[in-house]
Amino acid sequence: MHAPEVMLGIDVGTTAVKVAAFGLDGTPVAAHTAGYPIARPRPGWAEQDPLDWWRGCEAGIHAVLAGLPAGAVRSVGVVSQVNTHVFADEQLRPLAPAIIWQDQRCAEIARELDARFTPAEKTRIWGGPIVLDASFVGARAEWFARAEPAKWARTRWVLSPKDFVIAKLTGRLATDQLSGVRVAGSAGYLPEAVGVVDGLAEKLPEILEPEAPVGRATHPALGAAEVAVATMDAFSAVFGSRTTEAGRGMVLCGTSLVVAGASHESVPVGEVVTFPPRNGLFVHAGPTQAAGDALRWWGEVAGLSIEEVLAAAATGTPGVVFTPHLMGERAPLWDSDVRGSFFGLSSATSTADMSLAVLQGVAMSGRHVLDAVERACGNPLSSLTFSGGGARSDLWTQIHADVFQRPVERLRVHDSAVLGAALLGAVGAGIYPDIETAAAETVAVDRVFDPAPGAGRLAPLYEAYRGSHAALRDLHGHLAEWRAANA
Repeated sequence: MHAPEVMLGIDVGTTAVKVAAFGLDGTPVAAHTAGYPIARPRPGWAEQDPLDWWRGCEAGIHAVLAGLPAGAVRSVGVVSQVNTHVFADEQLRPLAPAIIWQDQRCAEIARELDARFTPAEKTRIWGGPIVLDASFVGARAEWFARAEPAKWARTRWVLSPKDFVIAKLTGRLATDQLSGVRVAGSAGYLPEAVGVVDGLAEKLPEILEPEAPVGRATHPALGAAEVAVATMDAFSAVFGSRTTEAGRGMVLCGTSLVVAGASHESVPVGEVVTFPPRNGLFVHAGPTQAAGDALRWWGEVAGLSIEEVLAAAATGTPGVVFTPHLMGERAPLWDSDVRGSFFGLSSATSTADMSLAVLQGVAMSGRHVLDAVERACGNPLSSLTFSGGGARSDLWTQIHADVFQRPVERLRVHDSAVLGAALLGAVGAGIYPDIETAAAETVAVDRVFDPAPGAGRLAPLYEAYRGSHAALRDLHGHLAEWRAANA
């Protein structure tokens, strides 16, 4: 009998590192999750210790491989949260806490950088009327150079979490163009994008294709398994959900929500990101700021566990609208000043009603992004998969189907980003000829959720949700001024 062979996927997420082993057909074998904290030392700030990522990876690797024979790992792929940046020296030592994607400290600098480009210049450089927001690596680098000039001078590398981990696994510094949001294109780094900050260009690693092998692992538990450079977690979920064919779409409900669609067309839409085409296929995607994070926040405020919030929501009555913009919003608003709200409250509103509103509000933020994604695709999406931590809840999955007013296909592997990481590693090691074949042979649907009868009654609530941003724009601006004055 042949010893089992597995492909290993690692996802360095916002709240935890997930390490999972899969059979070469995509069957889950073993998994481990190691959590770590987010530090919020000031309003709008969000930081992590990069060494927590590495410690989580080591713990996960040992736990997952404990029951497998030596040499079982054929390949490794590592993906991570995107628009999170660590400033490291020549020896790969972090010089400061990593600034994660939720962080808004660079909003004013981002506005300065954004104002340097006219709409026509943005279209020429980036292909559409994009917005350089607080998560843009140029804004982060400029902030660090101003706030910590001595440390900026010592900075050798500006890295995403997965590039930091891969460097520790293999000794090689590399990234992929998909993770280089707003600074990388099909021909490499965009000179005008990386040129917004003096010295940034030479601190960024070389760019490889996501499937490209970067070397063999030096970690003793992994033997000499080939490691792929892989990509950001959201795009890894594109692969792990089989959004690799035109007309297919996905919703990834994790700490944030990511909605993506694939098409042969590309209509310029400023509200979402359109990635450089791969084999003639465009992927259009938009990340929100808070999905599971909104659920976590509401549980803390209400004094309920996540399970208790979900149980309460199951008994709630629709009618309250929640906007999950707790730390600004990314797609499709790209507004660092907007903040979350409940509206439609009455003296009869209960905790259960507000819990339901939180789950529905996250789904409404996803539908808002989906509207923009489908415009970018040029056509409606024929199928929509659902994965991420939110997929563990039948209720939340059903709510998405109801709010989206279309069936959603919950995947067999909820952690689609981890599966996508494993698939990229497998392609890099030659197990599969390409990522499209790998996805087609391994991604499976667990259950289809159709909109519930009467779900159409949520339409007015969604329209209220959509209208709230424009209606409250001036108010959010005044509150932003107050926050700045009282920081």
